[in-house]
Amino acid sequence: MELKDKIIESYVAFENKVNVNSDIHDIRSEALHTFEKLGFPSKKLEAWKYTSLNAVLKQDYCLFPNKENTVTFADVKKYFIHDIDTFKVVFIDGKYSSFLSDTTHDNMDICLLSSALAKPKYKAVIENYFNKIAKQDNLTSLNTAFATEGAYIYIPKNVEVNKPIEVINFTTGSEQATLLQPRNLIVAEQNAHVQIIERHQSLNDTPVLSNVVTEVYLAKDAQVDIYKIQNDNINASLVDNTYIEQKSNSVASVHTFSFGGNITRNNLNFYQKGEHINSILKGITIIEGKQHVDHHTLVNHIEPNCESHQDYKGIFDDRSTGVFNGKVIVEKEAQKTNAYQQNNNILVSDRSTINAKPQLEIFADDVKCSHGCTIGQLDDQALFYMQQRGIPKKEAKALLMYAFANTVLESVKIPEVKQRITKLIASKLGVQIGFEL
Repeated sequence: MELKDKIIESYVAFENKVNVNSDIHDIRSEALHTFEKLGFPSKKLEAWKYTSLNAVLKQDYCLFPNKENTVTFADVKKYFIHDIDTFKVVFIDGKYSSFLSDTTHDNMDICLLSSALAKPKYKAVIENYFNKIAKQDNLTSLNTAFATEGAYIYIPKNVEVNKPIEVINFTTGSEQATLLQPRNLIVAEQNAHVQIIERHQSLNDTPVLSNVVTEVYLAKDAQVDIYKIQNDNINASLVDNTYIEQKSNSVASVHTFSFGGNITRNNLNFYQKGEHINSILKGITIIEGKQHVDHHTLVNHIEPNCESHQDYKGIFDDRSTGVFNGKVIVEKEAQKTNAYQQNNNILVSDRSTINAKPQLEIFADDVKCSHGCTIGQLDDQALFYMQQRGIPKKEAKALLMYAFANTVLESVKIPEVKQRITKLIASKLGVQIGFEL
């Protein structure tokens, strides 16, 4: 049986198990109908021209893992940013782990989406925000149809969260192969500030496909920083769909660090619905072997006097493949827009590939918009210069590549996250260098 048919046949049994109101039932049913009509994306679609899921979809995935493997903190400690105190929302094989989590309802809600969907006290927030900006496309609709669990983060007006929030999904390999569909909802009310660190991590080499949807809403003057750390095992694939809506004077930034996994697809969508908004999209990709990372970004400038800044760096070795498809849309009313988009790539191997497609669609006439893309190799003269001063060739290459990526690291606001990413970069480059932060 094909995976699509298996998913559709399992829907009725799934709906009978979950406790949700009728409105959510209607949303799910409509989403399933959309997925049934569209199916999984293929390379025939322009948006998926360079990324094929065919090999990933051939696995016989378990849709609702039931086996429970015991996971201790010692087993997963290295995946947490344990140098600082954080709130934690942790899931194991799609199920909430109270033992590993540290949630709160003290002046804010950092808890579970399942609770928010089922309890009346959250009804107003769910009605206002759940599934309001998520696209009705293939994989987002699939996630919506089966949305039950994930992180629910609600930050009230004028609240600044005093420590970062870690949202981590672990997979234990309790089944032969696992399909997970986390659904996150993040709401920052007026002048609220929050920092979020997100990670998906397999604990063994069992195949896993994570189809994630995250909706983020920023009210006036709100600030949200999201850091996505993607360094999973080679048999793990990830489709990350993130939708962000911003109101006036808000600042949203998303840093995506893609270092591991089989196929990684990041769909990142910003919608600016107000003036004096700033949207920041930055990423570093370092992959090797036959790994594949696809960054698909959209920034929709709808109203005037707003900014967006995109800066993506890629380093590709062996037979790895990178994709960058960045689109900026400036509507007719969005005068005085300042939109910057840059994608720079280094091909370490002659067999590696990068497909870059920067796009600007500008319907306003008083704007500052630019986009650029470079694809090249390391500077031989710079390597020679460093070797002449006693730096071995391997370390010289690592230093140049670190310097290449550093423009993205400079904007990371959490020092401990910056240290962790620096160590991951050193590990990916195969050197032991004490980088200065």
